[in-house]
Amino acid sequence: MSKPRVFVARRIPEEGIEIIRAGCDADIWPDEYPPPRGELLKKVRGVAGVLSLLTDRMDGELMEAAGPQFKIISNYAVGYDNVDVPEATRRGILVGNTPGILTETTADLAFALLMAAARRISEGYDFVRAGKWDTFKPMELLGIDVHGATLGIIGMGRIGTAVARRAKGFGMRVLFYDHKMRPELGAPADARMCESLDELLAESDFITLHTPLTPQTRHLISAEAFGKMKKTAILVNTTRGPVVDTQALYEALRIGRIAYAGLDVTDPEPLPKDHPLLTLPNCLVVPHTGSASVATRTKMSVMAAENLVAGVTGRVPPHLVNPEVFQKR
Repeated sequence: MSKPRVFVARRIPEEGIEIIRAGCDADIWPDEYPPPRGELLKKVRGVAGVLSLLTDRMDGELMEAAGPQFKIISNYAVGYDNVDVPEATRRGILVGNTPGILTETTADLAFALLMAAARRISEGYDFVRAGKWDTFKPMELLGIDVHGATLGIIGMGRIGTAVARRAKGFGMRVLFYDHKMRPELGAPADARMCESLDELLAESDFITLHTPLTPQTRHLISAEAFGKMKKTAILVNTTRGPVVDTQALYEALRIGRIAYAGLDVTDPEPLPKDHPLLTLPNCLVVPHTGSASVATRTKMSVMAAENLVAGVTGRVPPHLVNPEVFQKR
């Protein structure tokens, strides 16, 4: 009996590849860069499933190109804003993701960016490499204390909650705002929920973003939002780039409306090397490495592979975004 055909849109850790090859006839894109759109549309023709990344747009055009036998999109990420889930659901196509596993690793990076921005680590590194370190100067590269400061968390889901736990270890006062707060996750007992976003913006020394990208959260952090922050505020974004208005962020940093930003995600992504944000000393940008630990990326590959194989063989994927599709079958 022939194995179901699948397309894997990028090399992933070998543990996941082994699972896919054991259960499927797998065509694996060999490049580190995503397949061009035209090539992607060719590769999905006739397949039963696709393992996609955030850089791969999974829309109605692609689903149509794949054909009526197409059963599942397994996204190698917890987020799935690259997938048209309503369209997939309408067509009876399953959508899988990799939730939970990257929570602690991403929280680690968010806190690393927070601390690096607070203590101007990137600037200090550049300062030394440029040969400017000639003596101890009491007023040089002064940063902001993390201990005892107020941290505002926008989006108190799994990752936001994990960041709050880390903040308590530094004696920080924790505020949060999340109109979709899920009781089963909970926040640390002494974290305070703000009645409004404006309240959080005005009171926080550090603001970290952990809300998904939706039409409601696109440009949630806008010029108006920056105007409500402290001039000493530091913004950290490890969620999705478009949650922040990039032009407004650039202006806020350039004129000193806020003090600093630490970004793991950007809009556009990746940033062109001549992008204005990269000219600013008070903006630290890293290349979307929130989940980039060996253990986490390996576990993600296994989860995405298990979702893919289950979907193409008629079983319920372990991590399913649209279970209503399976319920209708």
